[in-house]
Amino acid sequence: MASQLRLPFALALVTGAGSGIGRAVGVRLAAEGATVAACDLDGAAARETVRLLGGPGSHEGAPRGAHAAFQADVSEAGAVRRLLDQVQVKKRDDVAPFKALTLPPVPSALQGFLVGNVGQTNYAASKAGVVGLTQTAARELGRSDTWGHVEGLREGQCSVLSGVSSHSPFHRHGIRCNSVLPGFIKTPMTQKVPQKVLDKVTGMIPLGHMGDPEDVADVVAFLASEDSGYITGASVEVTGGLFM
Repeated sequence: MASQLRLPFALALVTGAGSGIGRAVGVRLAAEGATVAACDLDGAAARETVRLLGGPGSHEGAPRGAHAAFQADVSEAGAVRRLLDQVQVKKRDDVAPFKALTLPPVPSALQGFLVGNVGQTNYAASKAGVVGLTQTAARELGRSDTWGHVEGLREGQCSVLSGVSSHSPFHRHGIRCNSVLPGFIKTPMTQKVPQKVLDKVTGMIPLGHMGDPEDVADVVAFLASEDSGYITGASVEVTGGLFM
């Protein structure tokens, strides 16, 4: 007997979806029943992800086949606003209005507790900011009496890293916000690391191996689903037990 889908009728926006963790997240969410809006700075890579998901012109993947690709630089605020507008226009006739909106996990050097690392001042500081942002957003967006103070956000939408369904017990209160902190994952980025460095790092991981993008995607699917309905403001590590 097939297992019940976790994300039926959900719309998931996945940025960085052209490769690595982002692509794996898109594949997993689609497998859970979500319609995926795959966004990447590389538009061609995003379109390839949609092809893998079973989007227009493909005979594979999700039976609904309504996935779509978008190109945007999410480091630019205006581009993000345009992206959201484009996604809503594209999906208006395909699915119900936003019921779950999931952005990508954030690679992090913040395993176990907030620490720095030699030569990574900017990296460690930015990821510490993500943790703080997640906690603050969870407080500000988790209560129904804050809706009037959140410009441009509609009930049922999510702006940070995890979503909420209209069927969730938290829907009447607002939005859940959680982040994912991957450790050393096998992606195109880590493929550029010298092998001797990878060997050293792998030797420090309690589980004895680097993670796969699918390991991160599993956690994202959980956080985007009803199974995590009472979790908000959390930063979940996917590190194999490595503390840095």
